[in-house]
Amino acid sequence: MLEIFKSQESGHLEKLTLKTLEKGAWINIIDPTPYELKEVSAACDVEPDFLRAALDDEERSHIDVEDESIMILTNVPVVYEEENYDTYDTLPLSVILTKKYIITVCLEETPVIASFNERTARLFHTYKKTQFLFEILFRTATFFLRYLRQINKTSEEIEDQLRQSMRNSDILRLMELQKGLTYFNASLRANDAVLEKLLRIRTSRSLENILEIYEEDEDLLEDVIIENKQAREMVEMYSKILSQMADIFSSIISNNQNMVMKFLAAVTIVIAVPTVIASFFGMNVPVPFEGNSYGFPLVIFIATVASSLAVLYFWKNRMF
Repeated sequence: MLEIFKSQESGHLEKLTLKTLEKGAWINIIDPTPYELKEVSAACDVEPDFLRAALDDEERSHIDVEDESIMILTNVPVVYEEENYDTYDTLPLSVILTKKYIITVCLEETPVIASFNERTARLFHTYKKTQFLFEILFRTATFFLRYLRQINKTSEEIEDQLRQSMRNSDILRLMELQKGLTYFNASLRANDAVLEKLLRIRTSRSLENILEIYEEDEDLLEDVIIENKQAREMVEMYSKILSQMADIFSSIISNNQNMVMKFLAAVTIVIAVPTVIASFFGMNVPVPFEGNSYGFPLVIFIATVASSLAVLYFWKNRMF
């Protein structure tokens, strides 16, 4: 999918095409075809490798610089709705700045890019390329924080459910949350390195025609760095909490299993006592009470007393 927009002074987004491409336009590419990549590369004079970088879902965040363009590849958070729960992941998103245009490339439509639309058009300007870049990075950090709060809320719900009854589905949900936090942690660390590099190259004279940074842009970049660091701290904290929760519930499950095995062992011993007594009096040899008409009730009585004593012993030792 290929879409081209340009902000208007009236606060609206004008939709363009490659044939009517204007300076200051935003070219948004989602899961492109080879033909679309070729067209954009020719129209914007951008290296094809820049456009293909974000199409590798394992690509790490980094910055590449060419003579006429700069590519900032970052990882953005995404959430997928499964049948019973949500899963969290990250996807590479490349933002390419040239002297005339800003280009975004991603494998899927993400909430970060989708948030820049006609409804929010007054909050950003496509022709202010550097500011628009920082707006995308700031929105990325914001969505990381939003999803982290959702993960924390979900983990609290799972904890409440596990306190009542431990089901495999809840434990699997906990595992998926841990996996999502792992992806978030790796992406936030890589994004942080990108932001630090942006700080270093923002005064580069070779990029001053592409990466034009004004005072308000520097303030926005600092806000992005602060938000990203806050997200990193939150993901580390939530990862520790989930890890400790998993360890605790694993210990509880193991302890419950030991209690069940202990209870079953005690019950087996209690049941074995009358069996042993009955087997003893059932031998084909002379035994006590052999000729006594009350022999059977006496044997039952002895077995009952012996079993009761065993139950009392196990009860005192908290085996039941």
